[in-house]
Order: sequence, then structure tokens, then C-alpha cells
Amino acid sequence: MDANIISFIREECLKNAVKYNGKCNPKIIMGNIIRVFPEVRDDMKDLNITLQKISEEINSLSLEDQKQEVLAIDDSFFDKKKTKEKVLKELPNVDLKKGVIMRFAPSPSGPMHIGHVMTGMPTSMYVNKYGGKFILRIEDTNPEKIYVPAYELIPKEAEWIFGNVSEIWIQSDRMDKYYSYAETLIETNNAYVCTCSSEDFKKHSLAKENCPCRKLDVKEQKKRWKNMLSFDGYVQGEAVLRFSSDMTHKNPAMRDFPLARINEEEHPRQGKKYRVWPLMNLSVTVDDIEAGMTHIIRAKEHATNAERQKLIYDALNVKNFPETLFLGRWHFEGLEISCSKTKEKIDNKEYFGWDDIRLPFLAALKRRGYSPDAFRKFVLNVGTTATDKKMTADQFFKQLNAYNKDFIDENAKRFFFIDEYERVVIKNCPEETLHLDLHPTTEMKEKREFLLDGKFLLPQKDIKLVKENELFRLMDCINVRKNNNEFIFDSFDYETFKESNGKTIIHWLPDHSDLVDVEILMPDNTLITGKAETTIRMLKNGEVIQFERFGFCRLDSIQDNKYKFWFAHR
Repeated sequence: MDANIISFIREECLKNAVKYNGKCNPKIIMGNIIRVFPEVRDDMKDLNITLQKISEEINSLSLEDQKQEVLAIDDSFFDKKKTKEKVLKELPNVDLKKGVIMRFAPSPSGPMHIGHVMTGMPTSMYVNKYGGKFILRIEDTNPEKIYVPAYELIPKEAEWIFGNVSEIWIQSDRMDKYYSYAETLIETNNAYVCTCSSEDFKKHSLAKENCPCRKLDVKEQKKRWKNMLSFDGYVQGEAVLRFSSDMTHKNPAMRDFPLARINEEEHPRQGKKYRVWPLMNLSVTVDDIEAGMTHIIRAKEHATNAERQKLIYDALNVKNFPETLFLGRWHFEGLEISCSKTKEKIDNKEYFGWDDIRLPFLAALKRRGYSPDAFRKFVLNVGTTATDKKMTADQFFKQLNAYNKDFIDENAKRFFFIDEYERVVIKNCPEETLHLDLHPTTEMKEKREFLLDGKFLLPQKDIKLVKENELFRLMDCINVRKNNNEFIFDSFDYETFKESNGKTIIHWLPDHSDLVDVEILMPDNTLITGKAETTIRMLKNGEVIQFERFGFCRLDSIQDNKYKFWFAHR
């Protein structure tokens, strides 16, 4: 079945499901499908099978997820239904006088992308809501998976997208803390150094029996720990520090899980200073304790790690384990957010850098002109649930673009730009100086000035729409009539155009030598070139504007008197 028909069926099923409290009735929408795509009558059996399959898939989603998909397809759907504006749900056990202490903890394997926003933005928003402290923690205790520029890129991008980072912690700078906690766990019989092979330990785990290394006394354990730390001691892979949990636990992942291991790979930040590196459950627990973390938002695949960290809290006799909220996994179809895969393509010159306009990384999205507020609204409408979410690239950008427009439209100056044009002379056009506002509703001091002398540049595609003897209008300018393939001035006022039932309004430029050369980089990395009005020379790099009937763009640079923009969206 044609992809457009399938897409339409899915949209209809989603809207029907939302209308009827999460359950789509395929019989109700059958008529609408046939009305829009009458060719489906040729194979009703295929239509019934496809419709049934899609409706069952839609019905398997939660109502919240159905609503999010509808919103991605039709961002005005809920406006029509007059739904209330969404707000963050309350966090449990918040001290309203002290606020919250929360953290966002990316790995420095690359810069930030939209996946980071989905997990980090809720934390930022809750800290704004309750007050308190937002810690950006760079988790770099795996020497092999570090992209060195990320140490600078992540803090810079986090400050832009979140705007309320209180402190920055880098785990490899805190090694002495982790060693100290590890030694405390050893001394209290809550951790031990295991020298069993991975195969042997697995046998003990499957048999639900204690590892022989666990029964050794504290003195021997401290000696083994010292040998792990010593460059003349155990070699990599020969010993690991384990937490003493319960080897009969129903979940094998909870049985004496590892806390630290030897890794002699040179660390980009610490060099060869350390050879024993904490694993996530040790470093994360130590940092959360030291920070006095009150609430944590984390991916639901870390549920087991949360249980492990709670055991370490208990072993150290630390109270007030953080309240934890789990988020579902995001899958963006058609958007590559893997740092390693993207870096490989950058190295192979498929992309020119992390800010390549085709990438869903923050460097590129910021350069296109997206506002952090658009991402906040996106996350707010998605909500903080543990349900996995799937969204295509088109759905994601349709929704993000609608939100972004809400925040940039009010201050985006308006200008004329034409790429493919024809030179036209309009007979009898009065010589006038025309002044136009920079924005239709927002009052701005500057004005746009145009000298009219009858010579114009008009878009080729619009000229083709003008019929003989039809009155058309140059936007905010003059009314013109086409007569015997000539263009003749008719009048100035819009009322005349309206009363004549005029339908065609064309944007334009005066055909003057001082027009500005413009180049616009599009999301598919193609270039559109043309001319723009001279008023854009008032712009500074970084300003987001709207080219009338083209879209929102951000001025990226001015080179050789050419104004280079990046396209944002319509």
C-alpha cells in the first residue's frame, strides 16, 4: 500500500483514539479513508488488513503517547479542543524552603544532541520551578570513550540550552573521593577485591554462592586493594573491586556487582596518574552523596543501577536516598544521534563538523536559530513518563518548529528576499519613497525604506500566476494590472484591491544596484541564492529574521558583502 495512504490511516487512527479515550474504532474512519483515497476500493481486503494492524498498534499505546503523536502531526489539534496548558507534575518530598539538588550527567563522548535535551531539560525545569542547585556532571571515568573537545563543548552547550547550571563537576578530577569511599566499603566488609576470572565468577553467581574472595578478612582485602592501585601490582583484568550484596538475589545483575576495575589506558585529562577507575555505580553514588542530591531524573534502563546505588547508600549508613523519576527511551527515526557514528562521518568529510546543518546536535540547531524555550515547551508537552517514545524526523521538527515560531515570531524583523526573479517595468508607477514597518505587530524604531521608480524584481513563480487584465498587488505597496503582457500601475490602497476581489499578492524588490546578495543554507545542505532589500544591512550576526513568504533564517556571517543565512523553518 502507498506510503501516503498508510501515513493518513495512522493519523486518522491516532485522532480517533484520542477522541475516544485511547481506543481507535477502525470502522468509524473507514469512510474517510475511502473519501480521500478512492483508489483503495480496488483492494478492500488489503485496506482492512492494514487498517486493523495500524489500529491495534495505536491502541497498544498509552493515551499520553497517542496525544503526543497527534500533536507532532497537527500542532493545532488540541487548540481546537481547548485543552489546558500543560505544567510540570509535582516532585515528591520537596523541601520548598531549600529547593532541590539535581544533576545532569552526560558522558564526554561528544557534544550534546537532542537526546540530551530530552533527559536534561526536565531536570533544568524542576530546578527553575523549586529553586536549588543544578549540577552538570561530566562522567569521564572510562578513558577509552572520551572526545577531548567535549570538555569545553558540553558546558557551553548546557549553559545555552538550560541556562541555570549552578556547578560543573568532572569525575576524573575527583578520584581521591572515590578511592576514599571504596576503602570505607572495604573496611566495613561491604566490598572486596575479587581475583576470579569472569567465567568463574559467573559460575558462582549462577549457583547463588559466595565468591571465595569474599570470605578473606579486611587485612587481606586492603592488601589486595593496594595491589590494584600499585603500578607493580595486579595487571589489567586480573582483579576487580566488588560490592558485597546478596548472591542469592533473584536478579543476577544485583549479585556482588563491580565497583572499580584496572584500566591502564591513558586518560586524556589525567594521563597515567591513575590505573584504577571507578565504575558508574561507585562514582555516581559518591557524587550524589557528596552533593546531597535530593531528586534524580534518569532513563528507565538505569532502574537496576538505582537499586545498586541504594544498597551502597545503606552500606555507608547514608540516609535520604534521592527521589528518582524514570524516563522512557526516545527513538528518533531518521535522526542520527550517535556521537561515535557522527564523529566517523565528520572524520570522513561527510559532515563538516558537529554544527553541520543536517545534524540534530545542539551546535547545529543553535546556529539555525532555535530557541531554548522551544525545547522547554517540547519537553513540557511530552511529559516525564517512563513510556518509550518514537518520533520521525518530520514529526519532531514539525512540533519543534511550531514551538520555536511562538518564541521568535514576535521579535523577528521582516524583509523581502527573492531567489528566482524577473525584471519588470510597471508603467505609470509614481516615484515615491515607501516606508514599511519591520514587524506587522511589534513596534520597532527603525523603518524599511524603498524608492519606487517603476522598476521591480518579481518572483518568477508568482508572475506566472497573474492572468490577463487581473488586478494583483505588490505586498504593502501598489496595485498593478496586467494588460497585453504589460504591467500597469492601478492604485495604492489595499481597499481597491480588496473590492476588486483581488487574489494574488506578490512580494517584490525595487530593481536597484544596491540590493544585497544573499545566500541561504538549507537543512539539506543545499544553497539558495538571491537578492534582498538593502535594509538587512542593519542586521548583526546571529539575528533571527523572517524573509517574507520564505521562512525564518539566522544571519550566520557577512563575507565579501554577501549576507549568509542559515534556514530555520517556515
